[in-house]
This record gives sequence, C-alpha cells and structure tokens, in this order.
Amino acid sequence: MTAAHLSLLYRGQLSSCNYDCPYCPFAKTYDSRAALRRDAQDLQRFVDWVSAQSRPISILFTPWGEGLVRRHYREAMIALSNMPQIRRVAIQTNLCVGTRWLDEANLQSLALWCTYHPGQVKRAAFLARCHELARRGVRFSVGMVAMLEHVDEIEAMRSELPEGVPLWLNAYDERPADYYTPEQVRSLEDVDPHFGFNLDPRPSLGAPCLTGESVLSVDGSGHVRRCHFVATPLGNLYDGSFEAQLRPRTCPNTRCDCYIGYSHRPDLPFQRDYADGVLERIPRKVG
Repeated sequence: MTAAHLSLLYRGQLSSCNYDCPYCPFAKTYDSRAALRRDAQDLQRFVDWVSAQSRPISILFTPWGEGLVRRHYREAMIALSNMPQIRRVAIQTNLCVGTRWLDEANLQSLALWCTYHPGQVKRAAFLARCHELARRGVRFSVGMVAMLEHVDEIEAMRSELPEGVPLWLNAYDERPADYYTPEQVRSLEDVDPHFGFNLDPRPSLGAPCLTGESVLSVDGSGHVRRCHFVATPLGNLYDGSFEAQLRPRTCPNTRCDCYIGYSHRPDLPFQRDYADGVLERIPRKVG
C-alpha cells in the first residue's frame, strides 16, 4: 500500500537576498562561498531522498533569501518537477530571474509563489515576467505587503496582472494599532478575500493542524519539525525516525500569524478554498 501524501516545507541554510526591503530582517544579507556549497550539498541530498520515495509528495521551498538566483535551486525545481511522485513543487521568489530555466521543468507540477516589492523593482519589469510566466503556462500567484504607501501599487498590480492570477496580501507587521481604517481593510479584502486572516490571526492554541501529521518542516540537515514555528523535533528525514511521530495534532502556539502555518489548519477555510493550491497560495477555481 502506498504511503499517504506528505507536504514538506524545506528551508535550508540559504539566507542571502538581492533585495533590501525595509520590512524584511534578512534583506541584503550575504552567504559565504562555503555556506552556498553546503546549502547546495544539503539540497541535493534532499532531492536524492525525494527521488527514492514512492509516496506522493508536495514541496514548498521557503528560503530566508532568494533561492532562484542560485543554480542549485533552479536545478532542484526542475529535477523534482519531473519526478512522477511529485504532486507539486513550489518556491517563494521575488521573480528577479529570467524564465528560460523553466524550459526543462514539468509545468504540471511546478508552481511559483511570487512577491512584488515596490522600490526594489519596476512594476513594468515585474509584470513583464508575470506575463511571460502566463504565456508559458506556469502556475503562479503574486503577493505584496499591504503597506499604505503602496496602495496605488496594489491597485495597479491587481488590474495589470494576467487574467486569473491571484493577488494575495500580507498585513504590514510593523504597523501601529490604528494603521488600517475599516474602509481600507474592506478595500484590501476586495483584492484578497483572505486578508483578514493575516491581519487579525485567529487564536491557534489547541486548534487542529495538519502539521506533524501530513505537513512537515525540514531543514538542510534533515531535521524534521512540525512547522517553521514549532521547535520540537520529530526526528530526521534521512534516518526515517520522523515516520513514527506522524499523527494528528493541535497547535501549541497561542497565535499563528503566518500563512505558511495557519493555512494548514482544517478549521480555517484554506484547505477548502485553496485545495491543491495551498502551498503556492492559489485559491481553487469555483464553478
């Protein structure tokens, strides 16, 4: 009997990014050559492990930095997308690289979670890449941090994205209590109907969550945890010790304010509204 489907949230050592967004603590950091070599070796070990699996697997790469500027992440995405057991392989990216690397990928399983950062890239250049992705038939979403100074950019991005591409919004983390007016919240929810879950996260302590059961966080050394926000180890990917720890669980945290975490709560609408697009943050089509 084939083992149940497993979703893996992979975050290796990579922390370098070519952007310096003011709201990001990891902006403009640099990895040494040794750190990059280690990250590439760790990633290859992960790809090799996945290739030996028969169970269906989905993967989201969530690097602290920008992964697609590194060849080893592009090659990993290509290799994984062509494996028959892979349902989805996605990565968070600022979409700063070209698209020719996608020629070798299986676009039935590959997806991109793209973020637009005004001030780091011209809107026209970002949109040109989005339209090229759409032309190629790549599955992708686009998101922004909903800073009030970027409201005009949010509206422009929503109107100029290719048809059918969702625009999701994250609340600005460093906001004061009265940062958004009720009218602004309603306007932002017109763009992203799920914005309220990020703006005002539901209490999470004791809530059911698929992490630790069918969703796992994996680091570069193969250490397995429930998710990025629960430190308790569940074993290691490569020695198989995590397998005995898979079971239904509730959330141990008072609050979960990151989509990567709360989207896996079955008491919230994401498993229903996003279905097989949860990892890449793409709502399912209705009708």
